[in-house]
Amino acid sequence: MQIANEEQAEFWGNSPSGTKWLTYEDQLDHTMAPIIDLILQNADLKSGMRVLDIGCGTGVSSLAAARQVGAEGHILGADISQPFLDRAAQRAKDSGLDNVGFQRADAQVTQFPEAGRDAAISRFGVMFFEDAVAAFRNIARALIPNGQMTFAAWGPLADNPWFLIPHIAATDRLGHPPKVDRYAPGPLAFHDLDHVTGMMATAGLQDVRARAIPIGLNFLDTIEETATLCTRVGPAARVISHFDGTKEDVSAIQQAVCEEFQPFFSNAPALPAVINLYQARRAS
Repeated sequence: MQIANEEQAEFWGNSPSGTKWLTYEDQLDHTMAPIIDLILQNADLKSGMRVLDIGCGTGVSSLAAARQVGAEGHILGADISQPFLDRAAQRAKDSGLDNVGFQRADAQVTQFPEAGRDAAISRFGVMFFEDAVAAFRNIARALIPNGQMTFAAWGPLADNPWFLIPHIAATDRLGHPPKVDRYAPGPLAFHDLDHVTGMMATAGLQDVRARAIPIGLNFLDTIEETATLCTRVGPAARVISHFDGTKEDVSAIQQAVCEEFQPFFSNAPALPAVINLYQARRAS
């Protein structure tokens, strides 16, 4: 398999930080469920469609789309991590869905069959490309003329307490790791609507659209469980790892997150977030 971004392949396929997403699969799927709903509400998938799911992870988005397109349709979930794909395939088998398949692929460079898919979707799978313009162009090649892409990405850090509060708690306790380019591949790389739509236009896509959409992320059963989850994955986890945080550090950070989450948890069982929804079509 051709890989353009070896760093991301190593992170998601082999590093303890990347494979944590397997450990916390159920909790993450529950928390992020409204984002799957957002994508499917806007992707306009119909019965019989053939869909490419970019960065499918452990398969929750692929399985949801497979149910939407029905037995006559087909979903191809593509991801750079073989452990994620193995888990996704098992979930499809357990669900009795035979209209979904999975492929290890770097969607920036993998030569998917030309015009083999009616649409493409992604939940948080497009922010990690080394060259996003090349990736958009390559994904478009896999679509039929006028085939639509629908991608969800995180909005700005300041609008997403799930990232911001744990990050502040971790850096208050341990300090700030070295700064990185705000557009570098990573969870928040697509926070700027204009920046991303510019790349999509440069890739030759048409009917490019982008919206910042307020949404609520689901809390887990307790505020402590939620605080634990968002300090084990995401920016706080990276800060803790960088500074070799101790058990005492982690406990203090989680306690600080609980205190900051409490007003949200008391008022409604959802944590406010802003998701950037990007859509475009392959040129006709």
